[in-house]
Amino acid sequence: MTKTEKQITGRHVFIGFAAAFSVIIAVNLLLAFSAVKTFPGLEVKNSYVASQQFDERRDAQLALGWTVEAHHKDGLLTLSITDASGQPVKAAKLHAVLGRATHVKEDSEPVFYFDGQVYSAPVELGGGNWNIRMVALAEDGTEFRQRVVLIKD
Repeated sequence: MTKTEKQITGRHVFIGFAAAFSVIIAVNLLLAFSAVKTFPGLEVKNSYVASQQFDERRDAQLALGWTVEAHHKDGLLTLSITDASGQPVKAAKLHAVLGRATHVKEDSEPVFYFDGQVYSAPVELGGGNWNIRMVALAEDGTEFRQRVVLIKD
């Protein structure tokens, strides 16, 4: 009985190449699907129209002289809004979306209450980079928009 030696044929080479490229294509499709799925979306529907009022909105917002800082400690998220003289600001209206910079899966809309000094909301946060996309309305009707970065250890 003689041992037959196995040979690599064209069919074996084709199957090897097909398997390798199938893995590459599957990984590319998975990554593309994940990127599209986690994309939070557009900021504005028409950037040209939005740009027409950008300078006016920016100048009005800068004229307020507000500064915003965010902190998180012991399950309490605080937003400190101060005016140019360092005094606390009570906005006529405040809306904020808290989430990660990379996806919208963990987005939430905390309900803030004003205690005379800062806005506070009970929120449990994991470590890492968080964004607070806030919109506050001044008493004179000026809209104040800002993305506040919060780094949680």
